[in-house]
Formats: sequence, structure tokens, C-alpha cells
Amino acid sequence: MPQVKVLLDESDIATDWYNVVADLPNRPAPPLGPDGRPIGPEALTAIFPTAIVEQEVSAQRWISIPEPVREIYRRWRPTPMYRALGLEQALGTPAHIYYKYEGVSPAGSHKPNTAVAQAYYNHEAGIRRLTTETGAGQWGSALALAGQMFGIEVRVFMVRVSYEQKPFRRSMMETWGAQVIASPSSETRAGRRVLDLDPHSPGSLGIAISEAVEEAASRGDTNYALGSVLNHVLLHQTVIGLEAKKQFEKAGEYPDVLIACCGGGSNFGGTAFPFFADKAAGKEIRLIAVEPESCPTLTRGHYTYDAGDASGLTPLMLMYTLGRNFVPPAIHAGGLRYHGDSPLVSQLHHEGLVEAVAVSQRATFEAGVTFARIEGIIPAPESNHAIRVAIDEALECKRSGEAKTIFFTLSGHGHFDMAAYDRYLSGSLEDCAYPSEAIAAALKELPRVGRDSSQ
Repeated sequence: MPQVKVLLDESDIATDWYNVVADLPNRPAPPLGPDGRPIGPEALTAIFPTAIVEQEVSAQRWISIPEPVREIYRRWRPTPMYRALGLEQALGTPAHIYYKYEGVSPAGSHKPNTAVAQAYYNHEAGIRRLTTETGAGQWGSALALAGQMFGIEVRVFMVRVSYEQKPFRRSMMETWGAQVIASPSSETRAGRRVLDLDPHSPGSLGIAISEAVEEAASRGDTNYALGSVLNHVLLHQTVIGLEAKKQFEKAGEYPDVLIACCGGGSNFGGTAFPFFADKAAGKEIRLIAVEPESCPTLTRGHYTYDAGDASGLTPLMLMYTLGRNFVPPAIHAGGLRYHGDSPLVSQLHHEGLVEAVAVSQRATFEAGVTFARIEGIIPAPESNHAIRVAIDEALECKRSGEAKTIFFTLSGHGHFDMAAYDRYLSGSLEDCAYPSEAIAAALKELPRVGRDSSQ
């Protein structure tokens, strides 16, 4: 009987994070200031501790994980990897399907991997107050948890549509002591500007980031923490891929195809980057980032410099973007509703080293329900995107007769997303492909600096 669970011992928890910058074929482009000139790391120290700024700009291949962080990781890491035997049989595919399950963390997703690290470094720097944004609530929950562990007050600007759709995520954050504010709010200049234009704005991650950064920059006792996009965040998440490589060694296999959902890039980067190191060394593996067709950053955005927030408070980064003023439809995969993408993921995609696929909302929920009924775990809406493409790849193997090994990350559970499943099961869930003219309008407002390349 084939092994279903591939487990590691606590002693197998990584001692170092892997920095993909060391293996990129080209050096990453520098961030720019509003004047279009490159900025140095000192520009980031107003809202980040020095240790995190050093990680953000590092080209060192391995960066040591502090022992207090590893000690907290032990509460849920290493996370299990499963072979989806039931799904394989149901699909009638010769492919072997594996998934790494990050939903076993206290917050129910992969987000604590970086939340704990960021809280630790801020604590060491004497910071006692953090602001952040959250879409679906997974990141806000993770930082609330980590803040509680290190005695740090946490304020979360939660995208309004998710604030209303996911009340129990809000309750989760508040249980761990965080204060949660619906964004756009009247508490910041950035929020008030949006509300003046549209009092019923559903919000966006770009708007919420503007509010959190504005508050952090205006107070000497406060720093900002980001749950995706930036280099140091994806660095912390590489514990996922590093563990998975050990688990595949234990299983005696290696993935032909790696799949992960992609919004800002933390889950995809954390899973794929350690395997990219093998690809850079000549190993054959496909790395596929999956995004919603309603927020098609990698597949329909432009590769150019843009701000990470709606108000332009952040440095300009070279990335795939739909324009910082892009406000996506109110899809239920709130963690994937971001106008831009990680500069590192964007660079790899632009250079043809990773693939990107956009999928529709109903198709992702169809895949999620299929997975739940066969494998038992109800996935987060974000994770359903990876499951959709994994099923499609497995069905292609069925047609071709190829016995490939397919691997995806199940980045979190969907226990707080049952209202979305209710809508799917009742037939009221709709697809929300974003119109080309709306994307074009948002892209017209891109800053006129640096490189500007269409996809």
C-alpha cells in the first residue's frame, strides 16, 4: 500500500531560509523613489527594523533562522505532505499527486511562517506596535497571533469587502488581541481620500497598505509588517519548499510540476523558490503560479515600475502590475486580490522561468469541492486555484498516459469561508473576469519612471 502521509521530525525544521536572489540569472532591479532614482536600504528603516531591511536587500544564499523563531515553528512545523491517492483514483490518472498542507498552523494558513519572524525582529528592535493590512484575513490573523507571542500591539486594516464577508476572521484577530479596522477607513488621509470619491468602496489591498504604511510612518513607536510581495517575506516562506524537498526525498520521488496560488507571491515563492534552485542547476521542473482571472496580474498586467499601495507611499518596484488604483471585483479569494506581484516572482515570470495561469472563480470552487469530498480537507478559496490546475494537469496525464508527479501547496483551510461555499453550492457564485478596458484605464496611471515593458 503506497504511503499517504510523508512526515518529518522536528529536527528536520530548516536552520536557514533560502534566498533565491543568489541563483537568479540577473540581479533584481532596485526599488525607486518618487523621482525615479534608485533608493538605498536606509529608506526602508523608517517602517522596518534593520534586520529585516538587511534581509530585503541580501544576495546571500542562506540566511540563518533565529532559534526563538525555530522554537515557535516547532508548534506546527514540519507540516505534513500527503499523497492524494483518492483524488488520483477518482480522476483515473496515472499521475502521482502530492500536496503540502499549511493549514495545520494555529492561524490555519502559511502566513505565520513570516509573521513570527517579523514579530521577532521587531521585538528585538524594541518595537511594541505594528500596523498591517489583510485581504481575506489569513495574514492579519497570523500577525495577530505572532504579536501576542512577542507582546506587540497589532492594528490591522482589513479590506472592507473581506471585513464584511469574513466576520470570523475578524473575530479570530480580535481574540488574539489585534484591533481590526475596515479599509478604506476615516482614520487615515489615504482612507478618507478614497471614501470622498466612493463612500461605498469595497477597498483593495493597495488601499489597505496605504493606510497601514501611513500610520506606521507617522508614529515613532510603530513599524509596518507586510504579509507578501517583499523579498524578506518570500524568504521566510521558503521553509515550505525546503521541507517539501526533504519529503520528496523520503518518498523517493521528485515533482515534474509544482503548482501554487499567487496573489502577492508569498505562498508561490515559499513553495517554488527552493525547487527553482534545482531548476537553475539544470533540473527539469515546471513551476506554475495560479491567479484569479478577476485579478490577472501576471497574465494580463504590465511588467513595469509601480507602487505597492494605492497612495504611492511605498517605493516603486519593478513588477507585474494592473496599476495601483486597480480595485478588483469582490471575489472570495481575498488573499489574491492584489494589483501587483512580488518583484522576484515577476522577474522569474518575465524571464520565462516560471509559468502563470489565470482561472475562473466557479472552476476553482468546483475543484475545491471535488477535493474536499475525496480528500476530506475543505480548502481556502485561494488554495482552490492551485487545486484546479493540479486537477487539470492530472487529467492531461490521463489523456497522454504520462505518469508525472504533480505537487501543489494547500496553503490553508476554508473553515472561515463557508459562506463562499454556500454561494457555490446554491448556484449563486459568479465568475468575474476583469474587463480589458478597466485594466487599460488603471494602467494609464502608472508612474512614468524606470522600465516599462508589456508582458
